[in-house]
Amino acid sequence: MGGGFMGPKGGGGNGGYPGKLTWSVLISCVLGAMGGLIFGYDIGISGGVTSMPTFLEKFFPSVYRKEESDKSTNQYCKFNSQILTLFTSSLYLAALASSLVASYATRRFGRRISMLVGGLVFMVGAILNASAVNIFMLIFGRILLGFGVGFSAQSVPIYVSEMAPYKHRGALNNVFQLSITIGILIANVVNYFTAKIEGGWGWRVSLGGAAVPAIFISIVAWILPNTPNSMIEKGELQQARDMLRSIRGVSDGEIEAEYNDLVAASEASKQVQHPWKNLRLREYRPQLVMSVLIPALQQLTGINVVMFYAPVLFQSLGFGNNASLFSAVITGLINVIATFVAVFGTDKWGRRKLFIEGGIQMFIFQVAVAILIALKFGTSGKVTELPEWYSIMVVMCICIYVSAFAWSWGPLGWLVPSEIFPLEIRSAAQSITVSVNMFFTFGVAEVFLTMLCGLKYGLFIFFSAFVAIMTVFIYLFLPETKGIPIEEMRVVWKRHWYWKRFIPDQDHQVNGNCV
Repeated sequence: MGGGFMGPKGGGGNGGYPGKLTWSVLISCVLGAMGGLIFGYDIGISGGVTSMPTFLEKFFPSVYRKEESDKSTNQYCKFNSQILTLFTSSLYLAALASSLVASYATRRFGRRISMLVGGLVFMVGAILNASAVNIFMLIFGRILLGFGVGFSAQSVPIYVSEMAPYKHRGALNNVFQLSITIGILIANVVNYFTAKIEGGWGWRVSLGGAAVPAIFISIVAWILPNTPNSMIEKGELQQARDMLRSIRGVSDGEIEAEYNDLVAASEASKQVQHPWKNLRLREYRPQLVMSVLIPALQQLTGINVVMFYAPVLFQSLGFGNNASLFSAVITGLINVIATFVAVFGTDKWGRRKLFIEGGIQMFIFQVAVAILIALKFGTSGKVTELPEWYSIMVVMCICIYVSAFAWSWGPLGWLVPSEIFPLEIRSAAQSITVSVNMFFTFGVAEVFLTMLCGLKYGLFIFFSAFVAIMTVFIYLFLPETKGIPIEEMRVVWKRHWYWKRFIPDQDHQVNGNCV
């Protein structure tokens, strides 16, 4: 049919599928989404340990000597070290590579197996980091952590999107971002207390602590059920029907429409021998553009600069070591609290409204941070004393910026890409999303300290410009995906003023149903 969309009889289409938010699906989605803990813990822990003098003295002595011997050094440049940035950024390069492998594993063996592999590999990396005696062990451990993050980030959003009823998909998928923020907060609190351990070995506790969420995720992945989509892909049709009935909490007859659509989508998926090649087809152009630009722009907000370099950033702004760690705890707490706005508001207000409001708020307060830093540090980066009220103003602006990200680009940057792809390209497309996210995270982490040294307060203007661009992009090109069943997402592109030109006028038929 030209210009419209038709779902299967009995519940698809615009009417949606019947289903309840059952305890089984709630527990499965929440536990599965906790895979974000390992990602969040690492983001939070990295900046904390790199601000600990004993850690710097052991692995980055040149940075340590620079900080200790020259108290008048330019605050913008005191932590500028390529080896130091490699410690932080190496994880994301490894995550990029592993997400490509995870695409095959997720499709071939199921979502929970990829989650299990991610947890186990991350645990080994944490143990290596905690016991590191040289820079090689430290970087190698980081690479293993990256492989774990890549597998988890590739599989968790898909798992939750497939398990969740479409009316609650946004809230449940945003628990993934919530778990990332909880991981960051836990790491900041751990850093604050381990920095006080006498003997200078507190950093080992911080790095080794990553094994705790890794063990938790591994156990969860072992006991979680597979998604109905994954079961159908493996030919387990009756088990898939039973699972769908269980998680939807309705009768066998009421799940018939959704089950038939899943089977039809799986049959269409099996006809696709090369999903990576199919991603380049014109009909998938809207999804491909979003899978690249949304994660790229998410990182170009500058959020990870604030989160994994928070202690170093605050210390560079004149805060003491303990004060910088405590300020990072505050921003981490705000991050967690604000994410609940997305959890409860995404399915109520929609994705677009949160994206746009968050972008405007981030732009305003990034510019405010730049102005505050410019007024006090200028271009020299030298300051003898930072008044308490001024420090509070900087932290407040950063917290308001972080809260905006936490209910917009943070959770929605993972949610929207995971819910827009048809089954036949879903695993490959999610790998694109994760790979792009990790590539830009790696790039930002790799150049941040150098850019801070060179651009000074202008760095925040640099990121705010991207925030302005991405907000306009969302306004013009992202259709609203609230309340659309995941297997029927094609309708939003067909109705969009720009993307409709890429979508064929005729829906293709599978087993008598339009898909």
